[in-house]
Amino acid sequence: MLNKTSSRFDKGGSGTGSSDVNPAAAPRRSHRIAAIQMASGPNVQANLNEARRLIEMAAAQGARLVALPEYFAIMGLRDDDKVKVREPQGRGPVQQFLSDTAKRCGIWLLGGSVPLESALPEKIRNSSLLYDDSGTLVARYDKIHLFGLDLAGERYSEEKTIEAGDAVVVAETPFGRIGLSICYDLRFPELYRAMTGVDLIMVPSAFTETTGRAHWETLLRARAIENLAFVMAPAQGGYHVNGRETHGNSMIVDPWGVVLDRLPRGSGVVCASIDPGYQSRLRASLPALRHRTLHDC
Repeated sequence: MLNKTSSRFDKGGSGTGSSDVNPAAAPRRSHRIAAIQMASGPNVQANLNEARRLIEMAAAQGARLVALPEYFAIMGLRDDDKVKVREPQGRGPVQQFLSDTAKRCGIWLLGGSVPLESALPEKIRNSSLLYDDSGTLVARYDKIHLFGLDLAGERYSEEKTIEAGDAVVVAETPFGRIGLSICYDLRFPELYRAMTGVDLIMVPSAFTETTGRAHWETLLRARAIENLAFVMAPAQGGYHVNGRETHGNSMIVDPWGVVLDRLPRGSGVVCASIDPGYQSRLRASLPALRHRTLHDC
């Protein structure tokens, strides 16, 4: 059974504590947000340097909330390379980079996924970390659904190197209620229903080209439409040193399913403005979330 956590981060664990951010009291105005697309490699420092360049580009375009893709810090030559660079919560070069960059740029920053220590020495927690504009960690989500594929010679089995999380995480922020998820989670709509009334869904990803070409955009737009929520999906996009090809097509989708901006391939920034007033009007006009009856499904 999954647990549900909400609000600001409690540094004593992977859950969340009480919040000192009251989104209901915040002005209902538009916010500029940005999704970063990368083609990360096995060198952590090189990846962080590229992430820094792209984050600064997004901030220069007025983005106040910026999100990096899954595995932004390392796409290793072997699956277990990420285990070798895993970090304890609250310490390590990747987490320090995220905290320092958020504070320096004055933005909220999502580290799409960071390899954190798990209870098992041969595995990691694939963790999405959200920092506020003071560089403080406010939410952590550990990927729940672990990708597996055996199709036409293409094989993946994340359970070999990743320990699954078990908590649904929603962060209360000045941008509204943000629901955290990672990549393969996108295929499980019940996760997003369990978030209850989120305004913005994060889906940092490293979709394969095979599955991404077939399903990526369809799934993102479906999650946006059925939850009447904005969706931000920063992705890995291109060819990697390890021979893997990722689909790219980072995008931001509005609650009506309209793609506001996208980047097909290569490194870059996807930007859009999200308007809470527009979202509220849609939810009032089409109150599908209030019409739900099968709440236990």
